[in-house]
Amino acid sequence: MDINRYTPSYGVSHKHLVSLSDFSTEEIFEFLYATKAMKAKFYAHEDTKILQNTTVALLFGDASIRTRSALEIGVRQLGGSCVDLPYSEEDIRTGENVKDVVNVISRYGVGAIVTRGVHKADLNDFCSHSEISIINSTNEQGMPMQTVCDLFTIWEKKGKLDGVKLAFVGKRTNNAASLIAGAVKCGLEVTVATPAEFAFDKECLDDARQFGAVTVTENPVDAVRGADVVYTDGYNYDGALGEKELKILAPYQVNNKLMSSAAHNAQFMHALPACRGLEVTPEVIDGKNSLVLEQGENKLHAIKSVLALLI
Repeated sequence: MDINRYTPSYGVSHKHLVSLSDFSTEEIFEFLYATKAMKAKFYAHEDTKILQNTTVALLFGDASIRTRSALEIGVRQLGGSCVDLPYSEEDIRTGENVKDVVNVISRYGVGAIVTRGVHKADLNDFCSHSEISIINSTNEQGMPMQTVCDLFTIWEKKGKLDGVKLAFVGKRTNNAASLIAGAVKCGLEVTVATPAEFAFDKECLDDARQFGAVTVTENPVDAVRGADVVYTDGYNYDGALGEKELKILAPYQVNNKLMSSAAHNAQFMHALPACRGLEVTPEVIDGKNSLVLEQGENKLHAIKSVLALLI
């Protein structure tokens, strides 16, 4: 389906956002068109205070810089306010009842709970009991709002999604799992290059392949050959890797030599935080074809679009 031939209604049928796998192609397009509208209004200095008198609760189980900043600033730009909720898995394990938590919080005038680091099983429990929107920013299953941001950035820069060749290179990550699923649904041609030790699990790839082809290889040069967009992710997000692991991943570093196998003027993407000199060289991530700053900016507009459509 061609996004440029799609007419948005600016509405989705879902109340929660746990994974983009739950959303149709058309619904993902709704998020992307809403992101486009939010960005246009931002630059035109137009009033977007559609969350006036609405509070968004942040239930973060781990640290964040860009996501938290984009959420707090985005909610404020939409006319709402944010509040932090203390969260610990230990609370849940020692008897704090999820149903009681979400039902009481909803009576405080909260319009949505945005979570981070809440595991899939607990998150599903939250959704099953909550009358307000539960929005997953990051967990072991994926990063759906980052994927909305990334797909919008590709659409914005390439003018289309259908037929765009996307290569992911490096270590499997939850972010990349979301990206692969969302990209295939939107018509991108996806190739993945990882070493066997850091490959995506079969379930992840099988889910994506329900909607399109995903080519898998261990050869990074083969993966990026002819690619319009080359994407990699941080290696140390889940903890520092050892010398043996870094040696395995060394051939997957995105550098000028690897980028030379991609299409002419291919662009580079990375969700940040990045380790320059590890998964990517400074010449690439800070070069003219890098989209990391655009991704960082578009995260704000993508988050606002998700909040607007779900709340």
